[in-house]
This record gives sequence, structure tokens and C-alpha cells, in this order.
Amino acid sequence: MTTLEMLLRLGAGVGLGAVIGFERQFRARMAGLRTNALVAAGATLFVLLSAHGFSGSDADPTRVAAQIVSGIGFLGAGVILRDGFNIRGLNTAATLWCSAAVGSLAGAGMYSTAAAGTVAVVVVNTALRTAARAVDRPLHDGTGAREALYSFTAITDDQHEAHVRALLVQSLTRTDFRLVSVSSHDLATGRVEVRAELTGDRPDDRQMEAAVSRLSLEASVTSVGWRTVPEPAVEE
Repeated sequence: MTTLEMLLRLGAGVGLGAVIGFERQFRARMAGLRTNALVAAGATLFVLLSAHGFSGSDADPTRVAAQIVSGIGFLGAGVILRDGFNIRGLNTAATLWCSAAVGSLAGAGMYSTAAAGTVAVVVVNTALRTAARAVDRPLHDGTGAREALYSFTAITDDQHEAHVRALLVQSLTRTDFRLVSVSSHDLATGRVEVRAELTGDRPDDRQMEAAVSRLSLEASVTSVGWRTVPEPAVEE
């Protein structure tokens, strides 16, 4: 195999991994653009090493490539976290596994299959997201409400207002809710209340409790909490 062909396969692996990672980066997940691109690049390089780095009668081109599956398992385990009663990161770990598979296909020169796998991963992470929420809604929302509205507040001092606002937004973007607005209100004795409004497809109090737990660890935050916002009455 020529050097040009190897570079072409490496470029295909990095590019397809970046396509998968772009969707993850857009949704602010732990493993985003660079991580998925690097996983795909590493898998591509290992396949190239396995197939063309050894020679002789005792050389086994499948030995190195076979370890990619077990090796990526350790990386996937690192992004799976227990957050209170929730387990987060399973989908991210599965996506990294798929990125490694796409990189392996690119390293083997199976460009069309690697491209098809990339499309499948992106479709599953986008189109099936809405379908999964529709299936979960009857299990979590027995009231028939279409949306869940939350108000999230944190109290800090004037000096740390910007820092707490950034932490609040960062903490809430890790949930499945959509951030509607963030505002600050001056209180007495130099205190500031930072408030965020969120909306989601269904109620999920556990995610709010997890966000409270994360923000309460910040030394500059003296009080943090959340409440549900009742939906306005609709005349029939």
C-alpha cells in the first residue's frame, strides 16, 4: 500500500469521526468533536498498523485490530457517570464505540460502509431522540401535560455573579431541558439572585435535583433551588 492510500484512509477516518462528533458537540455532550475524531483516527491507525506494520509467516494482521473493541471499552467506561439516581453518559459511550467502528472501516478501505455507518450514527442520535421522548412521556408524565416548566435560582454576591451565571448555564445544559432565559436581580446587602427559566417535553425532577447538587458545591453560592412553574389556564 502506498503512503498516499494510507493518508487517504486516515483522512477518511478523521473526517467521518468529526461528523459524528459535530452532533455531540452541538448538544454539549462530554465527548464532542475532537474526542470522536481522535477515536476514529486511532482506530484507523491501529487497523493500518495491524494490516501493514508486520510481516513474516507468524504475522497476524487481526491481532492489533481485535484489541480496538476492548480498548475503546475502557474509554467508554470513563464517560459513564452516576449523577444521583441517574446514570449519564451511556449514549456518549455508545457513540464513541461507533466512532471506533467507523474508523476501523476507514482503515480497512471500506469507505462506503464507513460513510453509511456515520450516517446511521448521526440519524440515531438526532431522529430517534424525539421518538425516545415520545415513548418515555407516558411513563413520566401521567397528567397529560405537554411541557414541563421550571424556575432555577442561585444566590451569590456581586463579585461572583458572572461566574455563577456561567456555572448555572453549564449545569443546566447538561440536562434534557431547554434554557429559555437567564436573569439577575439585586438583593439586599450586596447579594444577587441569578434565575434561569427552563422548559422540557416532560417533568423530570431528578435532573433538577442533580443540577442543584452540582451548583451547591460552589463556595460562592449561598443558596440554590428550583421550583415548577404552573402552566397558565386555558379557556375551553
